[in-house]
Amino acid sequence: MTTKEALYNYSLRMGDNALILGHRLSEWCSKAPIIEEDLALTNVALDMIGRAQAFLKYSAILKNEGQTEDDLAYCRSEKEYHNHLITEQPNGDFAHTIARQLYISIFEYHFFSHLEQSADVEFAAIAAKAVKEVKYHREHAIDWTIRLGDGTAESHKRMQAAINDLWMWTGELFEMDEVDTILLKDGISVDLAPIRDLWKKELDKVLLEAMLVFPEAEYMQSGSRKGIHTENMGHILSEMQYLQRAYPDAKW
Repeated sequence: MTTKEALYNYSLRMGDNALILGHRLSEWCSKAPIIEEDLALTNVALDMIGRAQAFLKYSAILKNEGQTEDDLAYCRSEKEYHNHLITEQPNGDFAHTIARQLYISIFEYHFFSHLEQSADVEFAAIAAKAVKEVKYHREHAIDWTIRLGDGTAESHKRMQAAINDLWMWTGELFEMDEVDTILLKDGISVDLAPIRDLWKKELDKVLLEAMLVFPEAEYMQSGSRKGIHTENMGHILSEMQYLQRAYPDAKW
């Protein structure tokens, strides 16, 4: 694999993560438990879509086959996406959405803080903007985790169940392969081993304050690096890509 191919794949992964999670969060629009959360979750979704556009646009430039970010978003098959499996998990109840956001936003805060130092100027620029957004996403998820975990008996039960249910999808956040190692040599990608330590330390602190028990299960799901997804991904794409596939090459 060449450095350019590794750059393309690295950028594509980050774009896919933002795109799929952004779509998931957009499903809360007009359905959140309170109006403030309707606005908050929709704004987080918009941040994700904006980030997806930036990474997928860069991916299209690197690929240099006449594609645009829209082509990459709407014209690929399920196996051609490489988003983390946790991003495609259903929203579930509000606690499940918050738990998913807690795991992801703490990871992204530390990840983009390091990517901001990337030798690739485009990655560094996108990461610098992402860090500012993720600070809010992280604070929002932490506040709600504590509020629900240390709230009523019902909210505590639901938050603990969500933390437990989504735990098996978190291991994949820290997997590294050839793409990562090739770019790491040139100071472009992020070493995920120290990121995991930072993530775990912060998560321990949050769960302790929220009166929640850290999950003990060791089994982790994996597969996105190889284009393997859960059944949820097909349902997401059938909705997300419907207009483009119904009216190919349509222009606004």
